[in-house]
Amino acid sequence: MLAAPAPKRSLATLSRATAIAAVITQAGIAVTGSVVRVTDSGLGCPTWPQCFPGSLVPQPRPEVAAVHQWIEFGNRLLTSLVGLVALACLVVALVRPRRRRLVLLAATMPLGVVAQAVLGGITVLTGLAWWTVSVHFLVSMVLVWLAVLLVAAFAEGDAPPRWLFPRPLRDLLRAATTVLAALLIAGTLVTSAGPHAGNAATPRLAAGVPAMAQLHADLLVGFLGLLAGLGFALRAVGVPAGVWRRYTVLVCVVLAQGTLGVVQYLTGVPEVLVSLHVLGAASVVVAMAAFWTSCRARGHEPSVAVDDARPLTSAGAT
Repeated sequence: MLAAPAPKRSLATLSRATAIAAVITQAGIAVTGSVVRVTDSGLGCPTWPQCFPGSLVPQPRPEVAAVHQWIEFGNRLLTSLVGLVALACLVVALVRPRRRRLVLLAATMPLGVVAQAVLGGITVLTGLAWWTVSVHFLVSMVLVWLAVLLVAAFAEGDAPPRWLFPRPLRDLLRAATTVLAALLIAGTLVTSAGPHAGNAATPRLAAGVPAMAQLHADLLVGFLGLLAGLGFALRAVGVPAGVWRRYTVLVCVVLAQGTLGVVQYLTGVPEVLVSLHVLGAASVVVAMAAFWTSCRARGHEPSVAVDDARPLTSAGAT
């Protein structure tokens, strides 16, 4: 069997690297956003899209510390990097043999960055209203999920998904994913009621931190219970090694994130642990999305399959 031509292999490698970069940057901007919050730099640039009226960049202002200005402005600059990577994903998808599903997935990256820029502006203009911060973070997690799907889409075909285990297990997987979404939402409510608003004058969610933290913890226990049940079921039906490997990674990441959350709560929510917890949340989303993609098959990448087949047919190879 003849190997795919080197240029096509190079394009496949570039495509995958670009999609992985999208995963990293989409998750990374959520982490740097948390740094803005915990350093009280959320209104370091109090206007949008300008930093101050008449200036796109920080200016000496006695009412706003320079460090807060540059932390917030630096986060805005990072959005440009996220946007460039997102645009690169779309370009790579378009220069390959045209595949509708792949192009649509790639298009969600730059469109998501535009949506996030608008949401960021709303967040600033509303004085960091807690619900805008929550939505801003949740959209980041959706984009992280889609970026992981894009990584998989670059290496697979467009056939209807063929699941590698029976329907009851698929329902269990969907239930676990739904609980994960609820867990992320509850996490934003804990943040909204907590001390790290991004600015000391920002009103907080009128709910007690212990109550929100308990809700978050209860959902975590439920999520872990569903994952445990799914694990026993996967063993019973005998899934491929790749599925089990990604399941194991997912469980380890969730346990690490849960442990970090407990330590964070017991130690009074220190700033560094807040950012690490946001990184952990993004890691859980990455692990869950990667596990999801391993649970179904869509065939081989069309361009590679066709290119490989033609030399074999013409040469009469066996």
